[in-house]
Amino acid sequence: MVRSLSYAAYRALSRRSPQSAPQAPPARPKGELIWLHATSAARLSALNDLARRLRMMRPGIAILHTHVPSARPEDAPLPGGADWVMPLDSDHPASARQFVGHWRPDFCLWAGGILMPNVIAAAAEIGVPLCIADLGSAELQSSRHKWLPDLTRSSLDMFTWILASNQTTQRNLRRLGIAAEKITVAPRLRGNVLPPGCNDDDLESVTQDLAARQVWLAAHVRPSEFAAVLAAHRSALRLVHRLLLVISLTDRSSAETLKSALGLARLRYADWDEGDAIEDGVQVVISDDPADLGLWYRIAPLTFLASSLGEGARGVNPMEAAALGSAVLYGPNVADHAEAYARLAAAGAARTVANGDSLGSAVVQLVAPDHAATMALAGWEVATEGADLIDMLIDRIQDTLDRNRHPHETA
Repeated sequence: MVRSLSYAAYRALSRRSPQSAPQAPPARPKGELIWLHATSAARLSALNDLARRLRMMRPGIAILHTHVPSARPEDAPLPGGADWVMPLDSDHPASARQFVGHWRPDFCLWAGGILMPNVIAAAAEIGVPLCIADLGSAELQSSRHKWLPDLTRSSLDMFTWILASNQTTQRNLRRLGIAAEKITVAPRLRGNVLPPGCNDDDLESVTQDLAARQVWLAAHVRPSEFAAVLAAHRSALRLVHRLLLVISLTDRSSAETLKSALGLARLRYADWDEGDAIEDGVQVVISDDPADLGLWYRIAPLTFLASSLGEGARGVNPMEAAALGSAVLYGPNVADHAEAYARLAAAGAARTVANGDSLGSAVVQLVAPDHAATMALAGWEVATEGADLIDMLIDRIQDTLDRNRHPHETA
C-alpha cells in the first residue's frame, strides 16, 4: 500500500498525542460483523435505520456502531439497531490498531467526511472492505489537516467505494486524484424508517366505526401534556362538532390520570384497550399500547407528536407518522430529532405549535382533508427519500459478505 508523505508525517505526529486509557472492549462474536461509523447525529440515526433493515435481511449478523462523540449526547437514548454503540475519538496509531484488530470487521461503512486517517489505514491494512457514503464538498474543504495537503487524498484512496453527495463533490474528488471508478454520485444519507404495522381487521373495523368522521391523533402523550391536548380538542370541537381525538400514551400507567382529566373536561371517551366501541357520541379514544400506533397513524390524517411540550421534552421520531401519510404537528422541544423535523417543516409537511391554544387552531385548520393531504404527500416524500440509497448500501454489503464468506461460515 503506497503511503503519502503527508500520511507519514501525520502518523509520526499522532504518535506524540496522548493515547486514551485502554478499556476492555466487549468480546467479538463469531461470524459476520459489520462496522458502521457516523460523523453526525443525523447520520447516526440513518445508519441505525440501515442496521435494523440489514438485521432483518441477514439474521445473525453482528453490528458495531461507532460515532464521533458530538453525534450523540451522553444522556441520549442508545440507538436500537446495533449490538454495540460507542464513541470513537482516538486516532492514535496504537489505539487504531487495537480497535480494528479486536473487532476485525467484515465491512466498514463510514458516513461523512470527518476522517480518522490512522483508523482507516489500520482497517485497510487487514483487508477490511471500506465504503464512505454521504461525502459532501463542504467537508472536503473544511479538512482539519490542511497543513498536510495530501492526507485527505491518501485517506480517501483507502476506500474501495466512495459515494459523493453531488457532482461538485465528484469533481473535487477527481481533482484530488481519486480514481473515477471508485466514485459514485448518490443521494444524501437519510433515515428510512420501517413504519409500524397494524392489524388489517382492526383497520377495517375502525374505519367503518368512524363513518367518515374527522380524526386527529395525539401520539406519545405524557401526563404533563394532557391539559394542552384536551384544551386543544375542546377548542376544535366548537368548530368541528364530530371531531374525534385519539390519544396514544407514552406510559400505560397514566391511563387512569387521563380518564380523570377527561371527566373534568366533560369529554366522552372510549378505552380502546378495554374493548370499548367507538360510538358516534365518543369524543376521545384512549390507546395505551404502542403496538397500535401503526393503526392510528393510518386512520388519522393529522398527528400531533407529543413528548415535545414542556420542560424535559426532547421529541420523538416524526418519520413513522410521515411515512404512513399523516401530517405532523409538534411542540418546540424536539432536540433528539431536530434535523428530521426541520426537513419535514421545510417541505411543508410539519408545523410547530407552542401550546394548547395554538394546537387547537392548527387542528381546526389542518384536519380538513385537502390541507392534510397536501402535507401528508410532502411528508411521505421526505420520509422515503433515502430509500434508494439505503437499498444500494445494503445490496453492496450483502454482495461483499457473500463474496468474502469464509468456508467455516457456510458449513
